[in-house]
Amino acid sequence: MTEETTKPREPGRARALLSTADFKLLRRALESHAKATEDREELAKINALHHRLGTYS
Repeated sequence: MTEETTKPREPGRARALLSTADFKLLRRALESHAKATEDREELAKINALHHRLGTYS
């Protein structure tokens, strides 16, 4: 065996899964859903996710 075949491979660079436009669309969908829900726990989760998505766009 050569040294090249026993060397562990480095993982490749990760590619973005979502674009900035995707984050904006998801935020708008969450806003719409938040207006339609009356469950306070779900609304809190929606608001937290909405805020986290905003940090990426």
